[in-house]
Amino acid sequence: MAIPITTFAGSDLTLPRYASLRADTVHLRTGPGKRYPVDWIFISRNMPVEITAEFENWRKVRDWQGTEGWVHRALLSKKRTAVVIAGIQPLRRNPDPSSALTARVMEKVVGRLLRCAGKWCRLEIGKHRGWMRRSHIWGVYTDEKLD
Repeated sequence: MAIPITTFAGSDLTLPRYASLRADTVHLRTGPGKRYPVDWIFISRNMPVEITAEFENWRKVRDWQGTEGWVHRALLSKKRTAVVIAGIQPLRRNPDPSSALTARVMEKVVGRLLRCAGKWCRLEIGKHRGWMRRSHIWGVYTDEKLD
């Protein structure tokens, strides 16, 4: 799916890109500024979002369910996280479908992305660390490599 890339005096960083929510409560506005009404409220610190556009200090973001709106850049973090999608997913000791399970993770759970290579990403979810198939998480691009 092609995503339109828009920058208006923003950060000059690559668009689109992933970030995460820095605060427990983040107001999602209909436009880039406080004069625009709040359309939605995110209540999940560390939730991954995709930044799709920039205007000065404002970032247009999209969450894993497709909700879009504008947030101030101060409410975003460069810390990379991912949300588990498509039901309960296995977290494995090694990046191999036959590797031992370290946990079973419910859909909508957010974890910290540690690294990604190939079809697998290493995550930290609570006290558990392990590998999950990239196709079972949202918050990293299919060809993106994280170290």
